[in-house]
Amino acid sequence: MNRRPFIFFFAVFIGWSLTAHPQKQGRPKIGLTLSGGAAKGLAHIGILKAIDSAGLKIDYITGTSMGSIIGGLYAAGYSADSIEKMSHTIDWDLMLSNQSSLSSMLMEEKDEYGRYDVELPWEGNRFSLPSGVLESQELWLKLAELFSPVVANKDFTTFNIPFKCVATDIGTGEAVVMSKGDIVSAVRASMAIPSLFTAIDYEGRKLVDGGIVRNFPVKDVKEMGADIVIGSNVAAGLSPGNKVVNAFQVLFQVAFFREAEDRKNEVPLCNIYVPIPLENYTMGSFNQAEEIIQAGLEEGRKLYPALKKLVDSLDAIYGKQAFARSRLPRTDTGSISSVDVNGLEQTTSGFFLNNLNFVTGKAYTPLQLSRMVRRAYGTRYYNRIVYSIASLPDRTKRIIFDVTENPLTFSKLSLHYNEFSGISVIANVTSRDFFIKNSRSLVTLNVGENMRLRAEHLQYIGKLKNFALTLGTQLERFDVNTFYKYRQDGIYRQHYFNLDGRIQYSGNRHYSIGAGTRFELVRASPSISAHMQFEGKNSFSTGFVFFHYNSLNRAVYPKEGVRLDAEGQLVFALHPNLQVTSDGLTHEYFDTATAHYPAYFRTLLTVEDYTSLSRKYVLMIQAQSGINYKYREGMLNEFVIGGLNKLFRNQVLFAGLKEGNLYASEVASFQLGLRYEMFNNTYLIGRGNALITQFINKASFFKHPNLLTGYSLTFAYNFALGPLELSVMYCDQSKKLASYINIGIPF
Repeated sequence: MNRRPFIFFFAVFIGWSLTAHPQKQGRPKIGLTLSGGAAKGLAHIGILKAIDSAGLKIDYITGTSMGSIIGGLYAAGYSADSIEKMSHTIDWDLMLSNQSSLSSMLMEEKDEYGRYDVELPWEGNRFSLPSGVLESQELWLKLAELFSPVVANKDFTTFNIPFKCVATDIGTGEAVVMSKGDIVSAVRASMAIPSLFTAIDYEGRKLVDGGIVRNFPVKDVKEMGADIVIGSNVAAGLSPGNKVVNAFQVLFQVAFFREAEDRKNEVPLCNIYVPIPLENYTMGSFNQAEEIIQAGLEEGRKLYPALKKLVDSLDAIYGKQAFARSRLPRTDTGSISSVDVNGLEQTTSGFFLNNLNFVTGKAYTPLQLSRMVRRAYGTRYYNRIVYSIASLPDRTKRIIFDVTENPLTFSKLSLHYNEFSGISVIANVTSRDFFIKNSRSLVTLNVGENMRLRAEHLQYIGKLKNFALTLGTQLERFDVNTFYKYRQDGIYRQHYFNLDGRIQYSGNRHYSIGAGTRFELVRASPSISAHMQFEGKNSFSTGFVFFHYNSLNRAVYPKEGVRLDAEGQLVFALHPNLQVTSDGLTHEYFDTATAHYPAYFRTLLTVEDYTSLSRKYVLMIQAQSGINYKYREGMLNEFVIGGLNKLFRNQVLFAGLKEGNLYASEVASFQLGLRYEMFNNTYLIGRGNALITQFINKASFFKHPNLLTGYSLTFAYNFALGPLELSVMYCDQSKKLASYINIGIPF
């Protein structure tokens, strides 16, 4: 049955009844209730746009889950147009993950951030499990940014439009109607779906999603004083039994039993009820956000005539009412003369404020404060930061930061598979302040077909912690395939040891510059004889300077940003003892008793650029260069060409050949790629590249074309274990088609 005529005639009836029977108490109060529904709740924006277009002034708002976010923003003073624009710019994948934006991380943290499938904190002398899968730090940050105009207002009923939202007390199962406190915590609690999002501590209670008991809080807006209620509902109710086919669906079905019963009582309280048909979408359909918003806009266009009739009727009786689409309060905080920091146990107020780069006596805009909070998050010492601002008698301001710290120690785990390196479990323990304050120590172990170990201690120095001293070591054993004329020819076992020390300066979150020294020992021995093989060892010390730049927005499949790694090295103190065999004949290339091995220079450069062409397409550009100047061959320090993922030292990626196909003392490559997101987290990636070698030194041992061209096509799916990548590659010089498989993030 089409409900639209009934909505229209109801509006006409209201207009007639108000004309015939004027209310003594004055103009009727209009209430708005927005249901929960996660991704489907974005359709509420269309109803808000219809309300704004009709010029209907809303007097009270209630909402649950996504309805609490949309409704809270509208109550704070944002127009429907502003909310729609914000929804188009939000990175929902990042928002609904346990990752913060990579650009907010300290440069020293970026390589480690987001690498592991599981991270367990050490609390109470044991590793503990969180109360939900997603803490969603980025969601906290975005909500704090969006609600910054009203963050100082602890009474939601004094917003531009009085507002309340609903959560569920996990201890009692009761609905909790929130009208006071911290608005960011309130709406975050209202949408904390059990076992998916972590529960929220709020005003002494542990709260989860209000949709469990009251997904459509109409009676609450009536209790606020609404005479006429407009209810927008995107929830479809319980699924039919034959549609509940997996454990996740069973969990949701059981969780919302009570809400389904409550809904029967809430719907009849609406004067204008707008159920938005979204049967083709689920609560997790954030990848279809644009389509859901469009569905809501269509419903809003259908609703508009009834709302306009209601406005005209009310204006005819009570006179025209002032209406403004944008009702945001002033956001200038004024000069901040004092600061309080609550919740610190492991770090100090000085450390916290220095990382914010906060000084008293200045005025900060909400956007500036949001950026400063992101800076503190980027240290990884903090799990949640919210702030409020209070006025002082002298007309200055006090800012109060309420901080939840991260545990100092985390255990991390992930899985990785690659045809070259085999299957492995990667385990990591990271601890902060373990030896010395303001430090990070970590140990990472790769257990599998190839064994690898890395340990590192990083010590922050200086007031702003923008200097760092790093000491590290790496030990690994690799079985490396060898190739002859692009065919697999043999296997040799490589042992590698590294001892590294460096000091660096990071001017901001995007770059670091520094210098250091490194000792390396490489030993090679054949496992399966090949056409050409190396046996022996080489050790050498290196002094180096480096420059790193990283503005990528994500660690995996970034949509925008640049990453640049440049290093200049002086290799000295060479100690080779190496035998080279070709077709069973030994080359007397080294005479360790009499030969002189001069020091030589090396330069390394890698540049990656990502540009978002549209919501679906990302242009990828990559350039790599490695040059050994005045280099004597056979010292186990050549560049190794091939592969699509960075797996080991001196590797130069090349779409078209597998790892270890070719070796060269100098190489330069350029790669152009296009990534297309077919579905949520599902990609098709095309790459084409060209590579040149031996443009300074002519190789004596490695005979291959100096120009290579190749291509690859990859199907990729980014899921809980990281990226799953299935590729086919072709090289014009080898004239061979090859497959390539990678799962997860390498060591």
